[in-house]
Amino acid sequence: MSDVVVPIKLACLDLAGTTIGDIATVERAFAEAIATQGIVPGTGAYARAMVHVHRSRGCPKIEVFRGIFPGNEAQAQAANLTFERAYEGALERAGLVPVPGVVEVLDKLRGSGIKLSVITGFSRATLSRVLSVLGWDEKIDLALCPEDAAGRGRPWPDMVLHSVLRLQIEDVRQVAVIGDAESDMLTGRRAGASIVAGVLTGAHSRERLLKGGATHLINSITEFPDLIMGEELGTHQIPATAR
Repeated sequence: MSDVVVPIKLACLDLAGTTIGDIATVERAFAEAIATQGIVPGTGAYARAMVHVHRSRGCPKIEVFRGIFPGNEAQAQAANLTFERAYEGALERAGLVPVPGVVEVLDKLRGSGIKLSVITGFSRATLSRVLSVLGWDEKIDLALCPEDAAGRGRPWPDMVLHSVLRLQIEDVRQVAVIGDAESDMLTGRRAGASIVAGVLTGAHSRERLLKGGATHLINSITEFPDLIMGEELGTHQIPATAR
């Protein structure tokens, strides 16, 4: 990979598994949702559905359910509605736990003049609830879900490109993307971001992140500011032969 020749002006950050540590909560909500449609734990259908859920991490939740219930839009929509209720119910009961150090990361990036856009596969209603629980309205510049991009969530590049347009970034090379899933990596590469950082704290393995096109791998989001502000660029860079 060639050296980055433009400064990073925009960071697009994933939520679950990257900035908030709620992977188990998400998976429980998926399990509850598919159970209402007759797919229950202990069956082969349940095992196959949860494998699909894991492989599809980061994608729009409705698209995940369409993959589980192909050709049955009503069933997919019903499961998606149950997922949203189950997840938001979990927020009410237990709240959310940000990844250690993430608030300091957000403050450091914004203090350096870098715009911050949160992108997610949650619906607009769920995203709004998550941000309300976190209290991050003053810490980020933008929060986008698939509904903001005509339904084209990850792995499409649209949410990153919408962020570029809405925050008036001059060049897609001034963008850094961070996420914990293969779909995050695909989104960043397809959008033309200079840095597509895979964080090893979430859903997918190093191998899956590399398969998606990660330019860098980091152990935690706390390493992200130094990476995108140039202090450690090269330290985490992945040689082209490894991709």
